[in-house]
Order: sequence, then structure tokens, then C-alpha cells
Amino acid sequence: MNSSTAWLALQSLEGGIQLTTLQAADADRLARELVVLLDEWALASAVQTLTLPLQGTQAALICTLRPDFRARCMPGHDTLALHDKLGHTPQTNEAWALEREIWVALLGSPHRFQFASLDSLTSHIRVRRNMALDARKTALAFKTDAAERPQAFWQDGGDDAGFILQPGRCLVEALTAATQPDATGKLYDFSCYRATEYVILLGIAQELKSENPELLAQLQSLNQVHAVRSGQFHEVYLVEYGSMEAPLPGRFYVPGDRLWFRNPDERSSDVTGYEGSWVLYMGSGLFSNFWKRDTPYTLESKAIEIFHWKDGAYTDARGTLQMDETVVEALVAQTEANPAARAQVLERMLRMRDPKGVYAEGGCIDTTREYPKSVSRGHCELVLPSF
Repeated sequence: MNSSTAWLALQSLEGGIQLTTLQAADADRLARELVVLLDEWALASAVQTLTLPLQGTQAALICTLRPDFRARCMPGHDTLALHDKLGHTPQTNEAWALEREIWVALLGSPHRFQFASLDSLTSHIRVRRNMALDARKTALAFKTDAAERPQAFWQDGGDDAGFILQPGRCLVEALTAATQPDATGKLYDFSCYRATEYVILLGIAQELKSENPELLAQLQSLNQVHAVRSGQFHEVYLVEYGSMEAPLPGRFYVPGDRLWFRNPDERSSDVTGYEGSWVLYMGSGLFSNFWKRDTPYTLESKAIEIFHWKDGAYTDARGTLQMDETVVEALVAQTEANPAARAQVLERMLRMRDPKGVYAEGGCIDTTREYPKSVSRGHCELVLPSF
């Protein structure tokens, strides 16, 4: 294939998955190994590959969905109905179906996900699977101005250090105890942003436990002295993809993505905790609802809830803006029961958000998503900070 033909072919393949090899001859072997691997998820016939030369002796193996398969299962890069379109049922093994959904979303992505090896790719998919499964089990108490952790596993290290591990406690067990009431019988206080951090960290730690125990030991030691939080958490653990200039499609989500829904109402966005909503995409068209685990959000139900935050905002006797959730819930129910009103709200809300500081005609949909850096033993991108 000459360079111009290869370039046109590459453009037509769009995003998908890229595996980079040190030797061009390895690309054919990688393609064969990938097909064998995809056969475990009944996807071998759904994929097309292209080998492109890079600098020196390197080559890139580009893997994408065949156009007919993508058009049938995720038209317009819409992944929200993948579970059903792939033929999964309640009887389908949950973890298998979730991994299959992740494979298809990555292969059909408009963004190109690059991995240094097949091992790095499969590790990435397992971490996403872990996160989505953990998010489905997570239930917490929503508190924007308070925090609580199970004392058998965590201790308060102060404002600077945050909650740190009790000596000798397993990080996986500690994160599970803090987020999954099935383990403790109790709901602990979290903000939505901090909750996503715990679930992401748990998904990573579960992968490290079996695949990279040396790195897990380092992660364990770090959490015994300091919690990595907020902006630093994003920098240390996550990769952001999409941008305001090149937004991701509004219905494209990969299980294990962390994302933000923006509150487009200027007044109610000043209520602490209601600037927007951080969630994890759990697959099957569902987004995490850590406060009501048994009623996860759809894209539409989340948008309608955020729309009515403007109606629930009020000023208390001290002059502080607060949110009346009972008002929000009642109005959400009314809107859901009125097809015309529902369509009107969704037309307004399911738009890309305005830029930071702008409250105009934008909706609640963000242009970016986030996912964990590679933690595979052979190609680890995670560099832990020192404190």
C-alpha cells in the first residue's frame, strides 16, 4: 500500500484502537493475536485492521469496527444502546457483556485510543470493567460539606493529607468498605467528585492486585501517608479526551468513562455541590447515581434533573443559597409524565455546554471524558507522587 493510499485508508478508519509495534513485521502477528482475542467476545468478524509504517522501523496497527457493524450497533457513535444492540440480555454474564461493550465502544470510537501493547489494551479494558461494576455497587450519602469513612480502614490525616489508610489495611478492602454498603451495611458521606475518585482508584487497585502487585504496594504506601485528590488526582491517574474545539459526540460514552454534566443555570450553579454533576458511565445506557443506587440515571433523566435544579434553588434565612431536593423531584416527575414538556426540556439540555463562565444557550453535555492511565506491568503510565 503506498503512502497516499494508506493515508486515505487511515482517514476512513477514523478513531478506534491503535497498537504501536517496534517492528513492522510484528503488526501481522498482533493482528492475528487480536482476532483470536476478539473471538472470546464474538467480535472477530466485526473488526477491520490496517498496518501503517511510522518513523524508523515502527508500525501502527489500526483496529476499528467494520462500517456495517458500526452503523448497525452504534450509528453516529451512539453507544447508549449497545447493550441491547449487541444482543445482551439479563441472562448474559454481566462481566462478559460489559467487557464486550467496552471493546465495541473503543473500536467504534471517533477518538483514537493508543496502546503500547496488547497487554496494555486488555489491562485498560479490565480497569474500565472494574470501575463500571464497582460503580453499580456503590451507594453513598451525599454531603458537600462533610465526609466520613469506615474507621476500621481509614483515619483522618488532616486537611492537607485527607483520609489515609489505617496501618496494615488492604487498599482494595478499604475502598470497597467506604463505597459499597453491602460490605459494611452503612452509607458514608461523600461529594460526587470524591466518590468518583474512590471508585476509579478501586478499579485500578483491583487490576494491580492480580497483574502488578509491586505497583499496588506503592499505591498502598502512598495512601497510608496522603490522599491524592481533586486536580492532582486528575493529573496523576487520568487521561482526558475530547475538547471544546473538537467535542466528543453527545451520545458517545465508553463504560468506565468519568464525565461531568454541567448545570447551565447561573443562579442555581452557585449552590455548593450543584455546579454540575460528576458521574461514571456504567454501560447499558446508565450513569452512576451513588445516592440512589437502584435508580441509575439515563442521559435523559440526568438532564431533566439538572434542568430543574433552577427551580429547587432558594435562599435560606442566613442568605445562603440552598437546594430543595423535594421540589426538584416533584418537578422531574411532572416533566417525565408530560411528553411535550419532556421533549422541550431535553431539546434545551442535550446541547453541548457553554464555555467556562458563560451561561447562554448551552446545555449540560460536556465535550470531554476521562479514563485511567495505563497500569499494565510492561507499559505503565502511572507515576505516583511523593509526600
